Amino acid sequence: MLKVAAAGVFALLVTASPLAYAQTPPPEPSERLKAGDVDVLTEARIDIVKAALKLTPDQEKYWPAVEDAIRTRAKDRQARIAKAEERVEDRRDAGRLEALRDRDPVDFLRRRADTLAQRAADLKKLADAWQPLYQTLGQDQKRRLALLTIYVLREMRSGREQRRLQAFDNEG
Repeated sequence: MLKVAAAGVFALLVTASPLAYAQTPPPEPSERLKAGDVDVLTEARIDIVKAALKLTPDQEKYWPAVEDAIRTRAKDRQARIAKAEERVEDRRDAGRLEALRDRDPVDFLRRRADTLAQRAADLKKLADAWQPLYQTLGQDQKRRLALLTIYVLREMRSGREQRRLQAFDNEG
């Protein structure tokens, strides 16, 4: 039983490691978004949410904190992606066997914990920024925000699935 559990933990660490994702070829440089493009998309998302809410002058005073939290979260996400790309690029120079031999699962777990802690802090900052504004929203505004959220989540899921299928096609 202990051997089966050990094998399961090993399999989990291998499949959850960044090396498992290194098998899928990264997007071509022309397909990657540049930092300026991400900033433009973030600003567009902010504008869409603000336009959908149709804030009153009294509600406008709460909006800058929400904008700041959204921008911080987007900036931190880009920094995490850049660090992950760096690690993948560093490991790409080594062969697959060397990369597997040299991996440190404890270091991976620590990096993952740090990443999750940063994401949690950003999400908490976003929730804290939204709370005072959300309390002032009318039913119609809350409904529009809910519809926008559902649409965004659906699009994210669709995009994730499309990337997964594309990676699958590239492997075959």
